[in-house]
Amino acid sequence: VKPSLDPPANGGANAGIDASPLLSVRNIEVVYDEVILVLRGLSLDVPRGAVVALLGANGAGKSTTLKAISGLLKTENGEVTRGEIVFDGERIDGGDPVRTVRRGISQVMEGRRIIADLTVLENLRLGAFTRRDKEVARDIEMVFAYFPRLKERTGLAGYLSGGEQQMLAIGRALMAKPTMILLDEPSMGLAPQIVDEIFEIVRDLNARERVSFLLAEQNTMTALRYADYGYILENGRLVMDGAAGELARNEDVKEFYLGISA
Repeated sequence: VKPSLDPPANGGANAGIDASPLLSVRNIEVVYDEVILVLRGLSLDVPRGAVVALLGANGAGKSTTLKAISGLLKTENGEVTRGEIVFDGERIDGGDPVRTVRRGISQVMEGRRIIADLTVLENLRLGAFTRRDKEVARDIEMVFAYFPRLKERTGLAGYLSGGEQQMLAIGRALMAKPTMILLDEPSMGLAPQIVDEIFEIVRDLNARERVSFLLAEQNTMTALRYADYGYILENGRLVMDGAAGELARNEDVKEFYLGISA
């Protein structure tokens, strides 16, 4: 199923945003190894149909936030000790990661985490492991329509370029038919041209497939160029939030996160 080349009927990626949140993170605290406090009273919302950027330096707590939502904290001896996470009206904090995927949340991990010893096609089929429907083959073609470069790669995924591996990781997440994708550091280690290509596809997926995105990113200005709203973290605390355009024009953001001063 090839995506239409015409502009989306809703007029753009953010034209179809529902004001009601699809995801609400409410005043959560996250602790590792029962003693290390990483997130402190963090709250954020992702409206249905939105692209929301979670920004901050390395170690600010971005990846921890995504893992708290997806249920992967348990794999690192972490837990949400206070607050709650609500997705589509149902509380999910502390839940099983597989069940979270079935509810409609897929996570693309930092560093891609594709399976190098499997082919592109096998990686995509693996992304559909929670599904019981008969539309997997159709959705593989949909992924290839968004990422045509992947269709040309028939060897093992470990031989893909970094950009192609990132495309495969997003495509694998799409195979679970998510309502929301958590995208962790998609620009890491990639050339600017490839980063822009990937973010353009994210925007298309948001507009045409109605997938909401929460993306954690150090590349502040690139993320804000494609997002609808942004949150900025420092040391596990929320220090600033606002519409993406407003944050991009904010002098404090430019000075502290880009080193640009008026």
